[in-house]
Amino acid sequence: MEYILGARERTSSAIRDIVLNDKAPMVPLVLDRQAGETQLWVKEVRVGKGSDAQRYIVTLNEAEAKKDRADRQAIIDGLQAQLKKGDKALVGNSAYRRYIKASGKAFEIDVGKLADEARFDGISVLRTNARITPLQAVIRYRDLLQVEALFRVAKASFDTRPIFHQSDAAIRGHVFISFLALTLAKELTRLCEEKGLHPEWQPLLNDLDRLQQATIEKEGKVVTTRTHVAGQVGNVFKAVGIALPHNIAEQPAG
Repeated sequence: MEYILGARERTSSAIRDIVLNDKAPMVPLVLDRQAGETQLWVKEVRVGKGSDAQRYIVTLNEAEAKKDRADRQAIIDGLQAQLKKGDKALVGNSAYRRYIKASGKAFEIDVGKLADEARFDGISVLRTNARITPLQAVIRYRDLLQVEALFRVAKASFDTRPIFHQSDAAIRGHVFISFLALTLAKELTRLCEEKGLHPEWQPLLNDLDRLQQATIEKEGKVVTTRTHVAGQVGNVFKAVGIALPHNIAEQPAG
């Protein structure tokens, strides 16, 4: 079975000791996104030999690396301010604990830990046995992230409980639903792009949630009315070839 997995960079000794220390140069790649292009640097690293070799795809996102450095520096600035006040409050802060070490009876900033964390700025690693190019592996994994984002939106919208699978059938069902969600999302994106539309998912879902229909029976008539469309809803309906219901429709009660 072919797979593409997101690897745990910090906890995998193979990644820390071999993959991230690989000296081969990275190749620049550009991915198209709704918010613009994303510049990535990608390379492939193999650990082991022959048929037992493990294949890793390493990507560097320079924008994410810059954000990671800024976030860490903000933590360090706060940590330095707290150290001047006293170190008792530091132990209970998980963000601070990552960058401090005991020095006698006091705490100090762990410079070695800072240097080690800097190795992971903007870095993500995939592990795969699929016979595809590094770029294809990155794009396929982005599809998985899109499905997960859709599930997060659905859970937030319908306030569903966490799902804990208890059987193989439930796991297969979840995988099928994930694939179906991706297929529907990609098809809707394709139809919209053919019409020159590039809607964002969350605003579109919010506007669709506001689209409601009500039926009223009065004086021998059944009146059906719907709310006004907002945002990109009308354009998306046109793009997929589905007609919106009339604002008001009447028919005899039967």
